[in-house]
Amino acid sequence: MDQWVDRLAPQLAALVALAEHDGHMTRAAAALGVPQSSMSRRVHALEAELGVPLLLRAGRGVRLSPGGAELARRARDPLRQIGSAAAALAGDADPDHGVVTFGFPLTLGSGLVPELLAAFRHRHPGIRVQLTQAHGAQLEADLLSGALDLAITIPAPAKARHTIIGTQHIQAVLPESHPRAAARRLRLQDLASETFIANPPSYNLRRLTEAWCAQAGFTPDIGFEVTEFATIRELISRGLGVALLPGDERTPPGIVERPLTGARYERDIALCWATATEAPVTRRLSEFLASGFAREEGQ
Repeated sequence: MDQWVDRLAPQLAALVALAEHDGHMTRAAAALGVPQSSMSRRVHALEAELGVPLLLRAGRGVRLSPGGAELARRARDPLRQIGSAAAALAGDADPDHGVVTFGFPLTLGSGLVPELLAAFRHRHPGIRVQLTQAHGAQLEADLLSGALDLAITIPAPAKARHTIIGTQHIQAVLPESHPRAAARRLRLQDLASETFIANPPSYNLRRLTEAWCAQAGFTPDIGFEVTEFATIRELISRGLGVALLPGDERTPPGIVERPLTGARYERDIALCWATATEAPVTRRLSEFLASGFAREEGQ
């Protein structure tokens, strides 16, 4: 084994834990299951071994130096892959018991994903799934930090390992009283004079809405910024604007959803992993989700 790996792996694990807990020594020690004194000794031993400062004083606590932060970032994924490989080997004898941390977008909070999770629970009762819902950028960050083992993201992440498992179609959502509500299909330019209700600028769907409107020849008038799609639909039902949203079979009263013509108004749905090696329980869930989406796409 490489001498650096042999000598520094425990200390690097301590540094990574400290980075993931924003320099909070007590929480990092608890995450590793070691006394706080051991955490401190490991990091100071790493500083002595490398001959560079890794920690800086920040009031009554500490924070990582630029060099320490960079080393933690580069060490995080290899350490997780080693841990996953060991977990996979140890878990081969009993792959139906364990915990998977799984995240998925707010836009998939109803329909297929909850149905698949319910079916998975019935089929594999010994696997506990810890759920997180967030928008795509946060899910990718949680994957890369190790907070999640597995996630579905929309769109596909830039850095995490993934495979495309489906497509999310985006439609125009209008009040029932809208003059164009009776049309079977709409062109986006038909909505150029409307007030739009959209997500905050950091959301992928907001950026797509602005890009698609620009392609249609106008800048959308964003009257409201809302994170929750259910709230956006409620506002539309009260005649406060229109939106571009994923189709939802459970459309509330007072609104209509219409397909858009003239371009590809859709987003890829990706299944993503934190590491190159999956633990057996994670693989159970990822294969189950992938097959469920494949059946849905094939209908």
